[in-house]
Amino acid sequence: MPRRKTSIKKTRSDRKKHLQNQKIKQNLKKIIKKFRGLIAAKNLEEAKKLLSSVFSQLDKAAKKRTIHPQTADRKKSRLMKRLSKGA
Repeated sequence: MPRRKTSIKKTRSDRKKHLQNQKIKQNLKKIIKKFRGLIAAKNLEEAKKLLSSVFSQLDKAAKKRTIHPQTADRKKSRLMKRLSKGA
């Protein structure tokens, strides 16, 4: 347990940021899972509609540095590839 005031404050803010990052990552996983489910069900029209939302979520997470920008780009690329294979 930290003793200095600055360390205590840093611990508090780190915990807050950690919870925010967890929430963002959970939402990303949910929306990607939903997208993959639509592709698996051969529901490509709805998958295409959801794709822009998925990309938006990935870009926002990368902008906030919750995930690495290259990770976001890689995920977008693989999702696009999966969508075009499903077509």
